[in-house]
Amino acid sequence: MTGPPPEASLAAVIAAGGIAVIGTDTVYGLCCDAVRADAVARLAALKGRSPDKPSAVAFFALEAALEALPELGARTRAALRALLPGPVTVLVPNPAARFALAGGGELLGVRVIDAPLDPGRPVLLTSANRSGGSEARTLAEVPRQIRAGAELSLDCGELPGTPSTVVDLGALEATGSWRIVREGALARRDLERALVGS
Repeated sequence: MTGPPPEASLAAVIAAGGIAVIGTDTVYGLCCDAVRADAVARLAALKGRSPDKPSAVAFFALEAALEALPELGARTRAALRALLPGPVTVLVPNPAARFALAGGGELLGVRVIDAPLDPGRPVLLTSANRSGGSEARTLAEVPRQIRAGAELSLDCGELPGTPSTVVDLGALEATGSWRIVREGALARRDLERALVGS
């Protein structure tokens, strides 16, 4: 007899306000419901980070991200279509202050994960390590304290191990400009190629 598929378990845990360790397209991540304050506070405590530090909101389908952020302009939407899903975190304008628990203020970090999982709702996502620690390439590299504190830990095998590239698209609509905040899994030349073509 087999158990429920991983995405079913993940959806149940996230819906109940739990925390999960998941494999993404870059490194292992720690996630919870993006709009539940109790879950977000627990996640921050488990990671040992300030709850005021911004986190990304992750989606598991591009259309879900675009639907959740209707204020995005045409250029920004085109850029998201060119870059996502993939190993990129995009910082986009957030004039409606959506997903306020992510803590980004005027900008919101958005990921669309290229992985065969779907919790059924947006999740707050951060790397599955203690604050300031090394990213985990395997589930075994996720600190024991974090695995013990999460309601679910999914073993997704060995991952690439390089965190996402972070690109600021906050000024894209007005000026066409963008900047790399953190170089990571997506090379600069590939990012430039995608954005020039969008």
